Amino acid sequence: MKIAIIGSRGIPNNYGGFEQFAEYLSRSLVAKGHEVWVCNPHYHSFKGSEFQGVKIKQVFNPETVLGTPGNFIYDILCLRFGVKIKPDIVFMLGYTTSSVWFRFFKFRNSVLVTNLDGLEWKRDKWGAMVKRVTRWFERLAVRHGGHLVADHPVIQQYFLEHHNAQTTYIPYGADVFESPDETVLKEFNVERNGYSLLIARFEAEHNIEMIVEGYLASGRPELLLLVGNHATAYGKVLKKKYRNVARLRFMGGIYNMNKLNNLRYFCNFYFHGHSIGGTNPSLLEAMAARALIIAHRNPFNESILGSDAFYFTVIQDISDVLKTVDPLSPASSGMLENNLDKIRKNFNWKNITGMYENLFQELYDKKLLKKPRPK
Repeated sequence: MKIAIIGSRGIPNNYGGFEQFAEYLSRSLVAKGHEVWVCNPHYHSFKGSEFQGVKIKQVFNPETVLGTPGNFIYDILCLRFGVKIKPDIVFMLGYTTSSVWFRFFKFRNSVLVTNLDGLEWKRDKWGAMVKRVTRWFERLAVRHGGHLVADHPVIQQYFLEHHNAQTTYIPYGADVFESPDETVLKEFNVERNGYSLLIARFEAEHNIEMIVEGYLASGRPELLLLVGNHATAYGKVLKKKYRNVARLRFMGGIYNMNKLNNLRYFCNFYFHGHSIGGTNPSLLEAMAARALIIAHRNPFNESILGSDAFYFTVIQDISDVLKTVDPLSPASSGMLENNLDKIRKNFNWKNITGMYENLFQELYDKKLLKKPRPK
């Protein structure tokens, strides 16, 4: 099959979860013998026409000038390209902004598949008007987004209850981290079990400030590493607020998977503050790297982690865990092994990419059967 994956900020990943997913899925599909195209914004650092067998199309994105509205233009240009190359599958990552354009394209030769992502209208960074518009995007995606994929059972149930929309559940995946290398830590001037870790985009719905306050309130002496691009408006506020706190280290974005996995593997605690998404790739990667997780309590995180994590809803919850839990205890080790077992059974990439390949093939075969036979 020929498959176009659009809607991300490009591969190789230097941004976030969708990009990590696009990179892994596209490479896996190429390895299975498919022709795969990924759209990259023009400002992406990778300028080649092919990445590990994946064909790359550079597409103009005025986001750097116009901000979020620039993504409307980027999405329509990506969709135009996706339809133009006549792929068997157009796989759209997310519905925000792109859902406006679906109805204007005739997918005569292609099947449109949309990954719904999380409940976008709940993002704290958006005001009331933007949230109302985003809920409109959601309705448009249901009506015009082709076949819908939900990456989490909570997302699947939401769309069924609120939109009477049928979706296919396929989560994200992770690979069990099998090759820890303590020497990697030297680059970051930290030692094994001498720090805790948070990895996230600096957005309010990731509860970063609450995590920092809980960490500081606990009195733990080791560093808290904050990994993520902090050049956002929210990130700049946090960096200014905590600029004189010695126990915090703002690391910026790190996208090398081996480095990230080693940081996860050797940390004391790993914080996951995401509150509105579905199956978050960074959470699965932390589980796969044997990190002891303290997560925001919400249905998304709880259904994945179960009893194999510590949870917080307020600052005091974080402080209490850090004061009372030994990350090296047998009980903590048991939680790590249980999470590894979840990755192997439910979230391993080989199975996930196989589910997508089977879905794409099934949908395309159905489309072929519906085509009128030539006279």
